[in-house]
Parts: sequence; C-alpha cells; structure tokens
Amino acid sequence: MDLVNGNGDHQINHPLLKEKDDQEINRDLWIESKKLWQIAGPAIFSRVSASTMNIITQAYAGHLGEAELAAICIANNVIVGFNFGLLLGMASALETLCGQAFGAKRHHMLGIYMQRSWIILFLFCFLLLPFVFATPILKWLGQPDDVAELSGVVAVWMIPLHFSFEVQFSLQIFLQSQLKTRVIAWVSLVGLVVNASRSWLFVSVLDFGVIGAAVVLDISWWVLVFGLYGYAAFGGCPLTWTGFSLQAFSGL
Repeated sequence: MDLVNGNGDHQINHPLLKEKDDQEINRDLWIESKKLWQIAGPAIFSRVSASTMNIITQAYAGHLGEAELAAICIANNVIVGFNFGLLLGMASALETLCGQAFGAKRHHMLGIYMQRSWIILFLFCFLLLPFVFATPILKWLGQPDDVAELSGVVAVWMIPLHFSFEVQFSLQIFLQSQLKTRVIAWVSLVGLVVNASRSWLFVSVLDFGVIGAAVVLDISWWVLVFGLYGYAAFGGCPLTWTGFSLQAFSGL
C-alpha cells in the first residue's frame, strides 16, 4: 500500500517489507554483537581471572587464621589496591595513544608509546613505595597491633606484585589496541592455574604461611607479565614491536 506523507512523498507500508526490515535489523544486531563479544569476552575473562587469583590467595590465608586473613586482605585490597588503581588509571592513557597510532597505521609507535609508559609508571612505582610500609598508619587508624604489623610484613612481600602492575597494564593495553584480547585471556588462564596450584603447594603442603600466599600472588602476576611480553616480543606483534628504542626517552 502506498501512503503519502506530509511532504508529498510516497512511502511503502507493507507487512512483508516490514518483516524484512525487522529481519535485517536482527541480523545486523547479531553480527555487531558477535564482533563485540569477540573483543569484550576475552577482556572480561582476563579481569575475572585477576580477581579470582586474589580470591584464591585470600581463601588460603583464611585457613591460616583470622589475623592472617585480615593481613592479606588489608595488604592486597587496601595498600596494594590503592597503587593498583592509580597505576591502572595512568596506564589507561595509553589506550588513546595506541588507538590513534594503530588507526593511523603508524604501527611502530605502539611499541614506543608502551616503552614510554613503562618508564613513567616505573618512576611512579618508586614514588608509591612508602604506602607499602603502612604498619604505623594502620596502627594510627586503630587496627590491632598484630594485624597492623603482619599487614606491613605481607605488603613488603608484595612489592614484586606492585612493580608488575606497570609492565602488565601497559602490555595489556598495547595488545588490546590491536584486538589481540584472546592472547590476554589465554595468558590469564595460565596465571590462574599457576596461582591455584602454587597456593596449594606453598600454603597447604610446604606450610609457608601467609608469606607463601603473598609470594604466590607475586609469581602469578609476573607469569602474566612474561607471558604477554613473550608473545609481543617473539613474533606476535611484528609490526608494532620492533625492539627497545632510545626514542622512548624522547617526548616524555
């Protein structure tokens, strides 16, 4: 049926044509949804894996006692967690830089930007180190002396975890800008398996206590670092990673 709108133009309004339009819309939504989940799905899995590693560590610490559980939670979620949020926020600036460089086909600049990010975040890691030695602050805030002192000890053992953030965050954004999220997901799975198996070994079998739980978390995060870097540096990103360059020190 032909209808005339207010402008005098003819419009076709037919049930079969409307059904065809609906089918095209549904097909387009399905295609776009698949594209979205191909990128977002692995990214979600990697985030969930990182959170699960923290949960596993805290669960094993909970079997050791209330003071150990409180210490690992304060050290991981409060002290190191503060540094985590600040460094992740700073590293997020790399998303814009790498995205623009990749879209402009200046592929070699992705590696340069990542190296600049490493340099800046590495310096800020040192500036944030005083927050790790937090025993006096925790006592001042009213924490029991045993929990405050044990939290400070655990936080010191988590310094390697603290320094892994600056490398891992930059690598993750570097790969995400190239749509290589599946690699991040597979490496996260390996880190999760390492965390679960080594937590059982260090805490339940070798009886290393809460320090063993903290060391396992350090190892798990550095597995992510070496896994992502190994992929990027050894053939996974031939256009965007051309090796270390002095150009990274210019324009900081």
